[in-house]
Amino acid sequence: MNTPLEEPSKSEVITIGLDIAKNVFHAHGSDASGRALFRRKISRTTLLEFFARQPRCLVALEACGGAHHWARELTLLGHEVKLIPPAYVKPFVKRNKNDGVDAEAICEAAQRPSMRFVAIKSEAQQASALVLRTRDLLVRQRTQLINAIRGHLTEYGWVAPKGPSHVAVLGDMIEGAMGSSLPEAAKPMFRTMLDLLDQLNTRSANWTRRSRVGPARTRSPDGSRRYRAWARSRPPRLRPLPPPAETFAKGRDFAAWLGLAPRQLSTGGKQKLGSITKMGERTLRRLLISGCSAVVLQASKRGASAGSWLEQMMARKPRMLVTVALANRTARIVWALLLKQEDYKAPVAAGA
Repeated sequence: MNTPLEEPSKSEVITIGLDIAKNVFHAHGSDASGRALFRRKISRTTLLEFFARQPRCLVALEACGGAHHWARELTLLGHEVKLIPPAYVKPFVKRNKNDGVDAEAICEAAQRPSMRFVAIKSEAQQASALVLRTRDLLVRQRTQLINAIRGHLTEYGWVAPKGPSHVAVLGDMIEGAMGSSLPEAAKPMFRTMLDLLDQLNTRSANWTRRSRVGPARTRSPDGSRRYRAWARSRPPRLRPLPPPAETFAKGRDFAAWLGLAPRQLSTGGKQKLGSITKMGERTLRRLLISGCSAVVLQASKRGASAGSWLEQMMARKPRMLVTVALANRTARIVWALLLKQEDYKAPVAAGA
């Protein structure tokens, strides 16, 4: 598909849309007016060589798997690289979809003055986020294994209360006198699953400690102390996930990026707000929702501070709605702390 439309001078190339893939990449170059200058199919091994020959220009990619790596590599070659969310590229695809059309759509989307871009992550940021992803994977595998043990033992009439802490009861029953009632063929299978569960418990506990106080996070002075002053539980987990605070114009933009803003279905001058959009960073949104859920649960049992925002919200709104609203409010506080580089100051209730 090496089909140059013309043979323009390289100085005319202003924007290149790059559709990345596993082995075969497609590039679409255009000038300042948006006129297509070339379309190229490039192999993975010759991609950097191709861009080294190109004049310094804007290179746009979809923010998908491997995009941050190629963005860093192209930046080293002197190009200005921007990542576009795939959802913002889709409206620019004309009719049928193929790699060449995708590259053209990326190129056209990058030239829009109102387009939003994704901040490029460094290798260190991606490595820090990988700690959280690995821990989540281990926790999911542990849950799956616990459910398997409980389900198989139910077939033999053995039950235990829900929760990981009660699995030890089932393990003692298997190894104890009650284990003699199990078929001989089943005992090795249960022992294998229990051994795997012990390994997962050990590894998940190790990565939990690292996600709380990893050396790369706690020694850096640019936010971990402020996070700890803002929240009491595991704030360093949040640090590798969001982009720089300067990326967002205001706190609401950061909350909307997390998917904590309500979905709008407004038309005809009538404002209609639905549930939260659940867009953006899922891990960070889940951590905020989980933490705020615990706060609201305790407040519902013991009562919130007199005159506080939380007390006023709980007096007139359902608990789940208050939880999401508190997560939204907390996200805005996080953004303000990072942007202003200040310590958290607890609000004083009116009349105090």
